[in-house]
Amino acid sequence: MSLYLHGMGHFHPENEITNRFLEALDIGTSDQWILERVGIRVRRTSLPLDYLQETRNGDLRATCEAALYSNAEMGARAAELALRRAGIERDRIGLVIAGSSAPELLTPAEAARIAQRLGLEVPALDVNSACASFPAGLFTLSLMQPERLPEFVLLVAVDSLTKVTDYRDRATAVLFGDAAAAAVISPRIPGRAEILHATMGSRPSAAEKVEIPRSGYFRQDGRAVQMFAIRRTRQGYEGLRQITAAEPAPRPLHLVGHQANLRVLDQVCRRCGIPPEQHHTNVELFGNTGSASAPSVVSMSWEKWGPLDDIALIAVGGGLSWGRALLRFREGA
Repeated sequence: MSLYLHGMGHFHPENEITNRFLEALDIGTSDQWILERVGIRVRRTSLPLDYLQETRNGDLRATCEAALYSNAEMGARAAELALRRAGIERDRIGLVIAGSSAPELLTPAEAARIAQRLGLEVPALDVNSACASFPAGLFTLSLMQPERLPEFVLLVAVDSLTKVTDYRDRATAVLFGDAAAAAVISPRIPGRAEILHATMGSRPSAAEKVEIPRSGYFRQDGRAVQMFAIRRTRQGYEGLRQITAAEPAPRPLHLVGHQANLRVLDQVCRRCGIPPEQHHTNVELFGNTGSASAPSVVSMSWEKWGPLDDIALIAVGGGLSWGRALLRFREGA
């Protein structure tokens, strides 16, 4: 079934982790080293900078207490922007779905905590597929019977990956930022954009390639994950391009990929022949924000999308998992 997109929102904390800040941690990295490998200049963190400087995030038990924002607060702030843009009151939301690579609590669900902050007494559940949680949520909704769903659904992706990053390890310290993204979706009421296609896949045999232990730091097989990300992003884009090319009046297809590494995205664009004006990123200034990364890019350009824009939103993550969605903006919506 088709889903309709009425509004999107995003939130990034104020504190910036610059490449110079990471250089000052004396972990064997530099601005040039970082830019050459991942293309990131700045990341946002929900943690105080002096806390990171003093502790290198060495005690994960103290991290949540030190944080300036919880996942729930970031998710609620993104949701409030999405609701404003959708032009609906929050009491019209009948279901909250959230996803995260690193939920702050084992229970309750992040969706319940976000709904609590928004003052919503509605069903709330998590659909977690690491960095692919946003398209996984869309895919889950697309499998449901439209008449059984409420009029409006709130989908939130939120990650505070700086809270599970070891700032003594240059391989991961340079990557991550914190953010939230949200979407107001309807299964029946047309909106500014239509979600024409949503799907996901997984490769559980490689599940150990990306892990965040219950009480540990993010870890990954960097090379294997990078090759996986290039392949799945390229395949996802080409698959959606085939769908749009088969229509009577093909439209340009924009790429919004998972914002893990600018160099990976550049390779995808070269291999797929995607021109710069059809490739949209925010990884340079916000880092890898996990499940919030691709949807936050769409949200940050919300006012710019026009009636001729098709967007290939593609995410990859732990699981190993991947997901894709085709967003079509409509005339007069």
